[in-house]
Amino acid sequence: MTAPIVRSLPELRAMTKAWHMAGETIGVVPTMGALHDGHLSLVAAAKSRADRVIVTIFVNPKQFNNPEDLANYPRTEHEDARKLERFAVDAIYVPDGDTMYPQGFSTTVSVDGLTDVLCGAHRPGHFDGVATVVTKLFTQTSADLAFFGEKDFQQLQVVRRLARDLDLGVEVVGCPTIREIDGLAMSSRNLLLSDRARVKAPIMHEVMEGIAEALGRGEAMSDLYPAAEKRLMNADFLSIDYLELRACDDLSLLDRPTRPARLFAAAHLAGVRLIDNIDVPLLS
Repeated sequence: MTAPIVRSLPELRAMTKAWHMAGETIGVVPTMGALHDGHLSLVAAAKSRADRVIVTIFVNPKQFNNPEDLANYPRTEHEDARKLERFAVDAIYVPDGDTMYPQGFSTTVSVDGLTDVLCGAHRPGHFDGVATVVTKLFTQTSADLAFFGEKDFQQLQVVRRLARDLDLGVEVVGCPTIREIDGLAMSSRNLLLSDRARVKAPIMHEVMEGIAEALGRGEAMSDLYPAAEKRLMNADFLSIDYLELRACDDLSLLDRPTRPARLFAAAHLAGVRLIDNIDVPLLS
């Protein structure tokens, strides 16, 4: 079934008002399009939890600190709509820039504490852009539940914090990372990889898995980093933004997993920035 593509905020609000008046719950899956199986797993999760499901598609300029990155981001609206047909979602919300940021727009939502490390340290303003657009999408869709992938774990924690702090009344549901058969985390950015780079890309996940196993044996992250860096450089990764062990709750830096933790990585391969994170066994 082809879902209606809604571009007007008044039209969207008329739909959501009717659904809530009927006692139905609304789940939202915020995306920037270029949908892959990772996104679709979020849609499936939303369908299992909510009476009505809205998928949003908006390439948010406020979360790009590089204009070239924004210009190169894939835009595949018609293909995205086709991929959503089998899920029978209730609406695909595709607002334009004027709807999201009308003339004179001057408000920014910021989340302190979680946003000055990892991607936040390397992409100034990125999470302010994420927090602002997510807050708008939550209010525009009247969502009861929102579904985000753990692949962007820092983003997930930021969204959970803003929903709690601002009393938005939205349950933020984290869903597992979906991977290609070779371990590469699914991402819209993977479409930008050359054939040669695509073969090299899964090495980052292999390196991370090896580190996680060693951490589980009691080894320290500071001791493991040099060999991991060397292997990535030998695999043609041009630079590493971070390869760090951090606590799940507040993203504080750790050397050993003495509390629930994840291993985070971001590195550049053939002009494409790849990110990933994996769970790490807790030391007994």
